[in-house]
Amino acid sequence: MTFEPEQLGQTSEELASKLRELRKQAGLSGVRLAARCHMSQSKVSRIENGKVRPSLVDVEQILRALDAPARVIDEISALTRMANTEWRNLRELRRKGLGTRQAELKALEASSTHMRYFLLSMVTGLLATPEYVRASVAHSTADTGKAIAGKLERQAILYDTAKRFTFVLTEQAIRWPVVSPLALAEQMDRLSSLSYLPNVRLGLLPVGASTPTTPLNTFTIYDTSLVTIETSAGSLVLRDSRDIDSYLREFANYEESALFEEEARARLSQWAAQCRS
Repeated sequence: MTFEPEQLGQTSEELASKLRELRKQAGLSGVRLAARCHMSQSKVSRIENGKVRPSLVDVEQILRALDAPARVIDEISALTRMANTEWRNLRELRRKGLGTRQAELKALEASSTHMRYFLLSMVTGLLATPEYVRASVAHSTADTGKAIAGKLERQAILYDTAKRFTFVLTEQAIRWPVVSPLALAEQMDRLSSLSYLPNVRLGLLPVGASTPTTPLNTFTIYDTSLVTIETSAGSLVLRDSRDIDSYLREFANYEESALFEEEARARLSQWAAQCRS
């Protein structure tokens, strides 16, 4: 099944309609289907009415209960993966405004308990100094005032001890000259300071560190429900549990190879001293 990137995340209604149609063709009521799937009837109803986005596991349970043929299973599985994947290109993000994007991220962070950030090429706004934040959006032709304010406002969540944050930053992300050497040294000092927060775990992945896989993109994992992947053309949002499990394993590999606590702070101090010299 082929599709355009813009179709991702836009197939939920079609998926709900097809599942409802398949149940009716099988001559089953929602109650009987729910019993066969070991789901609640209310969940089946919400799936069929597009109120809940089903996972691949949910859909596989339903299709097995309906004894669907292989051709239908392939078609519905492809629709499910598309419904659980969203592509947001840069044009859309710019059209909505950088400030709107910050509001969306703030809401996502507020609804999550444990957030994991793998930072390949830059320091995230949550950890950035004001000067670094301003420099990170300086290339944009849009009004960046709201974006800068939004990035700085979001940082307050780091002090919410009900939340947990794990950051793994590559040496490239930390040392890339987004700002002047002295400002970069201040950014490194901030990273070191934040590493003392009880709910923040901050690790460094130095150049030359051995990792089982090669990092390709920056990504963030929100609890076990959603992954966002940043690319130069836009961002990809994954909601399928199998995709999320894959990124959790990848993150764990990087975390295992990273330096934390005193080792990380010593390396940051060394790099900051080099910037100041």
